[in-house]
Amino acid sequence: MSSADPAERTGPSRPDDPAEPYGLVGSAQGLAAGRTTSQELVAAALARIEASRDTLNAFRNLRTEAALAEAAEADLRLAAGERLPLLGVPVAVKDDTHVAGMPTHFGCAGDLPPVTADSEVVRRLRAAGAVIVGKTNSCELGQWAFTEGPAFGVTRNPWNTAHTPGGSSGGSAAAVAAGLVPAALGSDGAGSIRIPAAWTHLVGIKPQRGRISVHPNSDAFQGLTVNGPLARTVADAALLLDAAAGPHPGDPHRPPAVSASAAARRDPGTLRIGLALQPPLTLTRNAPHPEVVRAVTALAEVLARLGHHVEEARPRYGLIGLSFVPRATAGIAELAALHPHPALLDPRTRSALRTGTRLGGRVVRAARAREVRQHRRIGAFFDTATGGYDVLLTPTTAAPPPRVGTFDHLSAWRTDLAMTAACPYAWPWNVLGWPGVNVPAGFTRDGLPLGAQLLGPSRSEERLVSLAAQLEADQRWYEHRPPRDELVSPSS
Repeated sequence: MSSADPAERTGPSRPDDPAEPYGLVGSAQGLAAGRTTSQELVAAALARIEASRDTLNAFRNLRTEAALAEAAEADLRLAAGERLPLLGVPVAVKDDTHVAGMPTHFGCAGDLPPVTADSEVVRRLRAAGAVIVGKTNSCELGQWAFTEGPAFGVTRNPWNTAHTPGGSSGGSAAAVAAGLVPAALGSDGAGSIRIPAAWTHLVGIKPQRGRISVHPNSDAFQGLTVNGPLARTVADAALLLDAAAGPHPGDPHRPPAVSASAAARRDPGTLRIGLALQPPLTLTRNAPHPEVVRAVTALAEVLARLGHHVEEARPRYGLIGLSFVPRATAGIAELAALHPHPALLDPRTRSALRTGTRLGGRVVRAARAREVRQHRRIGAFFDTATGGYDVLLTPTTAAPPPRVGTFDHLSAWRTDLAMTAACPYAWPWNVLGWPGVNVPAGFTRDGLPLGAQLLGPSRSEERLVSLAAQLEADQRWYEHRPPRDELVSPSS
């Protein structure tokens, strides 16, 4: 495979073209070489965001004045010879992330006070030189695989605005897929990075638990939730991961450091890859959509052509859902109980609050205690000394992106069933705390994006990133962009 960055292979694009922005690596390179300025990049990103408000609605809050001022300061630092990985580059973060001076709504309605301090991940992004342009939309408390709600409206998919970009990091995914920003941070507690990445043709990395701090919520959703990048290329996602990675002193999970960017430039070697189309046991028992099966099977054939040993396999998931549900609902209950105006919460959130309160305490402690046995059982799948695999390949979702409004007026129970039917593959890796990478897997016959997961055992991000980069060099998925007329409002 070529080690050249995709931005170099396709050439840098003009920062003032709303459909053809720089990528993250290309932006950093352009700034360092003096081909553009941070003020140009940030102003162009803000203009694209404003132009797409009526069609995509990707952002909850913008930092227009502050971001432009920080861009001007970055240009002075660049002119003085300072170099940092993301100095002057515009990025976005999700609405669950603390940015000093802004409220953290996490998809909820109501007037909330601005927070006084950055979260650890924002502190690290700033230390790398990034300019945070705003906070992207999320569904309420990150519960669902769609990004819609009365607090902010509907966030739409740049590939077809009649469809959802997924959730809960749907705003970040829509913003990156549409080229509003070169990359964005999301969070993933049950697939909330990987699902919207699949449905918007992006690379989305769910890193190892603790790789990127979630402080001040250092054990977010009972250990299920991690932060991670969404980007159009593996190199861009790796760069954002490296810039954001690292623990807060109070974090309970502290894996040793990795270099995702270096991994993206390495050949992965010859790997044993298990293809699992059968999802973990759920109440829905839905089979994956035929077009999902077709796309993921085709990707498996590409991996075999690239020299890997690929065969169908069946991981021993067991009844892992019995551990997920108490942890997820307890996490929702913990956050919902902090909301100053609980009557403004979605009735489904209030239902989850009640369920999570009942399942807290002893039940959730027992659920977490099972994780050690789950690591041993599912970890045996990756024991290459006994014929196991290096990587597990699965669909990211069982269905293409649903239409906007599909889940309106459903009860909490029916919403959960519908979400589980559409997205049964991602959440076990949140229980385990292990890394996974969504890679684009093509499109339906109607032009809707589909994705596949590369999953690995504990602390295997570098292997997964190397394999994703090899696939990208072959498939060149970054060359496919959403239709331009979906990106901006008719009046812009």
